[in-house]
Amino acid sequence: MRSVTGTRHGRSTAASVGLHAGLLAATVVALFPPLWLLVTSFKPKSESFSAALVHDFTLDNYTHVIADTYFLTWFGNSLLVVAGTTLIGVFIAATAGYAISRFRFPGMRPLMWVLLITQMFPMAVLIVPLYNTLARLGLLNQPVGLIITYLTVAVPFCAWMMKGFFDSIPVDIDESGRVDGLNPFGTFWRLILPLARPGLAVTGFYTFVTAWAEVAYATAFMTGEENLTLAGGLQTFVNRYGADWGSMTAAAVVIAVPAALVFGLAQRHLVSGLTAGATKS
Repeated sequence: MRSVTGTRHGRSTAASVGLHAGLLAATVVALFPPLWLLVTSFKPKSESFSAALVHDFTLDNYTHVIADTYFLTWFGNSLLVVAGTTLIGVFIAATAGYAISRFRFPGMRPLMWVLLITQMFPMAVLIVPLYNTLARLGLLNQPVGLIITYLTVAVPFCAWMMKGFFDSIPVDIDESGRVDGLNPFGTFWRLILPLARPGLAVTGFYTFVTAWAEVAYATAFMTGEENLTLAGGLQTFVNRYGADWGSMTAAAVVIAVPAALVFGLAQRHLVSGLTAGATKS
């Protein structure tokens, strides 16, 4: 139904045009970099900086990356690190978030502040102390060492996120579990965790992205091409002596595929998980 002024739902024509123009501009800005990356990956190396679209379509960049570099080794290293970080990180964040949400214990408030304050330090500041610690423990150039450093980034934030989600689940469910004879962990594992799937999807996706796309720790704690992850391996295509933009864009496209697949699997839970606990009943 239109209003007296001829606008729909009280919005003027100018406002509607401005809104759609803004959305269109935001879409172009968001899509241009990945589309240009994809187009460049199919160009010959001599045309990497050409503003034209693909004239001589080629898969040479992809062939070179997969066959002539350590890309498959980097891919395997990344899968190992990401799987370990995601599984361990989600479990620790979920149990810590549930404990903070449901129980009152000495040191709970300082623990919450510690989890919050750790997010205020930039990663660059922590590289040196973490490097020294990993060196003393003999964990440099080891996937385990990289997993531990990624957990220090992902777990505090995810624990806070899971706490907010568990706060939105009625405590009556916990009481029902205790009446049925379940211990606290049994209640958490059998009753609460199945209801926390959206929150788990968000924390899992955040942990996955943290380990999949991180560069600073990956290059500081892993040396030697056979030990690098994908994020560190990408930097080998660009150095002070030159840049192989065709290979780099091809590798970046391949790296983006698993992230897109994980996002597709988790996206139906992301909105409900991110907004859980945002409103108070």
